[in-house]
Amino acid sequence: MKEIIKQKVTEYTEEMLQDLRELVSYPSVYSDDAEPFGQANIDCLNHALKLGKDLGFTAVNVDNYAGYIEIGQGDEVIGIVGHLDVVPVSDTWKTNPFEMTLIDGKYYGRGTSDDKGGVVCGLMAMKIINELKPNLNKRIRLIMGCNEESGSRGLQYYIKKYGYVDCGFTPDGSFPVVFGEKGMIGASFCAKTEKIINIKGGTARNAVAAKVEMELQPDCFDETVFDEYLTNNGLKMTLKKNGTWKITVFGTAAHASTPEEGTNAISYAMEGLYVSGINDPFVTAYHEKIGTGYYGEKAGVDLKDEYGRLTFNIGVINKTDEMITASIDIRFPVTMTHEPIVEKLLANGEGYIINAGGMDPLFFPLEHPMIKAMLNAYYDVTGSDLKPLTMGGGTYARTMHNIVAFGCDTQEYNWHIHDDNEFVTLKSLQTQVEVYANALLNLLEI
Repeated sequence: MKEIIKQKVTEYTEEMLQDLRELVSYPSVYSDDAEPFGQANIDCLNHALKLGKDLGFTAVNVDNYAGYIEIGQGDEVIGIVGHLDVVPVSDTWKTNPFEMTLIDGKYYGRGTSDDKGGVVCGLMAMKIINELKPNLNKRIRLIMGCNEESGSRGLQYYIKKYGYVDCGFTPDGSFPVVFGEKGMIGASFCAKTEKIINIKGGTARNAVAAKVEMELQPDCFDETVFDEYLTNNGLKMTLKKNGTWKITVFGTAAHASTPEEGTNAISYAMEGLYVSGINDPFVTAYHEKIGTGYYGEKAGVDLKDEYGRLTFNIGVINKTDEMITASIDIRFPVTMTHEPIVEKLLANGEGYIINAGGMDPLFFPLEHPMIKAMLNAYYDVTGSDLKPLTMGGGTYARTMHNIVAFGCDTQEYNWHIHDDNEFVTLKSLQTQVEVYANALLNLLEI
């Protein structure tokens, strides 16, 4: 059976690439131009459902919040739970982010890895299973949400109508399997400013800010020291003087769960202003409580367990009247709970850190039959010795009971998920389909 699946993956490669190319063409970033999540999300969902209908599968639009494609019959449901929405894009991509482009063996485009690629691979795996076992006594359902990147309301709406699946996975994490996801805490850092006239930076709470634009009162800091500080830390900036000083600082984006892989333009801009002598309450408070660390060191929440370390990210910053507010995204270890961390964060924040709340981690033992079914499929297909892992990213596994993240990251590259120039490779896509098809066969036997 494994060899037949491998042959079919090769046979359906062009179809898979075309399906992904079509889905990537929809700029399915959250928008309020149409309820519930924007017209581009509606259009992308309907196109994905059409792909399922064209294969002869059941395809249902769940009031534009989500949709599903299904094969098989019976009471039990094996879920493949992905999402079609994507994070915003910056203006520093080297290609059109909504036109899948092949360069040096890499297919660039927003969503190629997160998570339209995973959705398409799940659909191809279902196509293969439907041909190999046409009389399934369980249902396999590809569930596609439309706002995973901005709150998961789409999947919550689906669950209210249809309930939870019995087992399954979300193709939105990493191989060989993610048996634990860190807990999550969101908060805000807020303080008054006297010298910053305006500021805007970052694109999403769950991404490291790649750019920040500021307008400041003239001559309020030493521009030479500021420039040297940024240069020494690998950042670039522009400065224009026309009455006020307008500054743009450029960092490097990354996912908030791995902020150490990026360079936060907001944090380095604030620290640069501090060391260059600005006298501003917001900048001083930021230096004292946030700084440029990735692990909440100055906020007093630098914690870790045997599976990983707490991470701390500033994602978006804006100014309203005299107050500047920056978003905080924390991912904390899988053996901890959020309440004690929130208490410590608020106490150490001394009034600058506010509106903190969170959710506890997700954790499955490695001996769980569902985990073993997925691991066996991955190892049988790849022969790899990669170890199961936990991660800081939040997936649909937190919302949909009885599933874990399984792929799509094959750990060969930094795919630049949530970053400029996100990409996927053909090898990765083919591996995903092959592994998912074998995993579905294993899950059918549970």
